[in-house]
Amino acid sequence: MKITSVNVRKVEKEDSRMKGIASVLIDDCFAVHDIRIIEGDNGLFIAMPSRKTATGGYRDIAHPINQEVRTLFEQEILKAYNEAE
Repeated sequence: MKITSVNVRKVEKEDSRMKGIASVLIDDCFAVHDIRIIEGDNGLFIAMPSRKTATGGYRDIAHPINQEVRTLFEQEILKAYNEAE
């Protein structure tokens, strides 16, 4: 698997921990949209797209299966975020 494209849109909302939204293209054939870039207590991290469940919780719609892939997503997205204007 290779991440072939990352697009980031920075979000500047006062008093919001969300700093941006990313879309990732995998192997030029599969896209994941609405990955949130969040400012946490220990720096930036990503939150995968999710939807609200009937019980009021949230469930990821798409997500990495292992830590290696999650780290790859996070590195590529945060790199693109830091390079975005």
